[in-house]
This record gives sequence, structure tokens and C-alpha cells, in this order.
Amino acid sequence: MNHGKGPLDRPTATEYASWFKALADPTRVQIVSLLARQGRPMSVGEIVDAVHVGQSTVSAHLKVLAEVRFVLADQHGTSRFYRINTACVECFPTAADLVMGRPAPAAPTCPPEGGD
Repeated sequence: MNHGKGPLDRPTATEYASWFKALADPTRVQIVSLLARQGRPMSVGEIVDAVHVGQSTVSAHLKVLAEVRFVLADQHGTSRFYRINTACVECFPTAADLVMGRPAPAAPTCPPEGGD
């Protein structure tokens, strides 16, 4: 990562842009906020009830959030439960600081899906 006075290097900028894009929808922000505040895995049905949009819409948003590792899915029998990936959510303020040219602590590394 480029810490100088120039722009962020392209791979870092691309990754951060995917994070910002994932949060560029109010429903996805609601889902992340809900999962973070609940502090427990939630089923799609529970999320649907909380954000008041259809199941297919919630599922599509969860897919986007899982692609950038903001949420993780755990399979229990035939049900999937989604939880916040606290390690990657902690990366987000650091990313915002770096994009805005502010000094930030060493950027944490987001673990692959399944670990947080």
C-alpha cells in the first residue's frame, strides 16, 4: 500500500471501492447495522422482518455484503444464519481514513470467509 503523498495504489483503491460500493445502498446499511447491533447470527427471515423488504431482496443484499466479507454465513441444517464479520467491519474506518489522506493505524487484514 502506498502511504506517500500520492494516491492509494490501484489494488488497495479497488478493494476499498468495493467496500464503499457495498454500503452504497440504504438496505445494505440497515442490514450491516442490524447484524452489528444484534451481535448474533440471524436468519434471512429475521432480517426480512427487521428491514421490511422482501426475502429475495434481502438475499441479494446479503450476497453483496458477503462478497466483501462484511457478513459471514453459517449453515445450520437447511438454514443459513448471517453474522457480522467484526474483523472486516473494523477495517472500514481505517480504509476511510486512508482514502481521505489521514494517518491511520496499520490496516488490519480481513480474514477469509469463515474466520473472524
